[in-house]
Amino acid sequence: MLYYLYTLADYAEGPFSAILKGFNVFQYITFRAVAAGVTAFLLSLLFGNWVIRHLISLKLGQPIRSQEEVHRLHELHGSKAGTPTMGGVLLLGALLISVFLWARPTNPLVWLALFSVIYLGALGFIDDYLKVTKKSSDGISSRLKFGLQCVLAAMITAFFVWDPALKAHASQLYVPFFKEPIIQSLGIFTFFLYLFVIVGASNAVNLTDGLDGLAAGCTATVAFGFAVLTYAAGNIKIAQYLQIPFVPFSGELAVVCVALVGASLGFLWWNCHPARVFMGDTGSLAIGGLLGVVAISAKQELLLALIGGVFVLEAGSVILQVASFKTTGKRIFKMSPLHHHFELSGWKESTVIVRFWILSVIFALLGLATLKLR
Repeated sequence: MLYYLYTLADYAEGPFSAILKGFNVFQYITFRAVAAGVTAFLLSLLFGNWVIRHLISLKLGQPIRSQEEVHRLHELHGSKAGTPTMGGVLLLGALLISVFLWARPTNPLVWLALFSVIYLGALGFIDDYLKVTKKSSDGISSRLKFGLQCVLAAMITAFFVWDPALKAHASQLYVPFFKEPIIQSLGIFTFFLYLFVIVGASNAVNLTDGLDGLAAGCTATVAFGFAVLTYAAGNIKIAQYLQIPFVPFSGELAVVCVALVGASLGFLWWNCHPARVFMGDTGSLAIGGLLGVVAISAKQELLLALIGGVFVLEAGSVILQVASFKTTGKRIFKMSPLHHHFELSGWKESTVIVRFWILSVIFALLGLATLKLR
């Protein structure tokens, strides 16, 4: 909403002309993106204690797997029982308020991104609430959760396919290192691509959220990478120079991405080891879905797999573990997701977290490097 303050520059006359001219910066995406990131970070810091106290008072403690499920993991994480979960409300609240304040309110992709955050955040909130009330690791059934994620993917697909300004690129498939789309029209398979990206990203971040600060730290690096990509995709001169698709309205998503960076770092202040609060499915499902929608909006769906490499490794380890056990009766990893494998291999939790953060930075840099390799 603060975007419109730039109009004050039109009244730059008299003794306050220099000050009024300064309001012109509010029309620039770069300025508002930085402001959004700082705002989200400060909101997380200011309201963190308040949110944590209320979660504790509501007795919304995280249930930990029983010893019967996995004895060694219970030894490592048993002390975390009772730590308040559903802390995603802090992260998402800071993100939403910041975007409302700093993003251009007439941009349809911004509202699409916010709708996805609210939709998946509500789904995750219900899932977390059921886990806490049941005092179990079981929440919403996987079928129902997947079905509701499919509904969101269908709505996102319909939005892009039917929007006059966006449908030109909606069904195209771009691959890193190629200047032109390798498929001009996916047709009905557009829905399946979007479904794969949104549901895959949402669940991958959810699986990564298993150690203190792991998901939040990785989210910050991935969101920063897509802040650069969306800004480039929304600027016709930069898009032409880098030979990437120019997508109308996508530049404003840089404000959303940097706000996510700030909100993630602010949440990390409270979530770093030893965590005072967990984000839960409330945060992780929404974050992953948002990153998926942003990747689709910038027409960099496949690049999300590289920039979000840590999320892919975590989800991939679960898929491989299940497939191997069902086909051979043997496990590839000591436990999945991958971070638990390294824990059970003797790595300290803080070591796993920091090394995965390092990998996330490397993946983000590699993803951005592909912009010049076309």
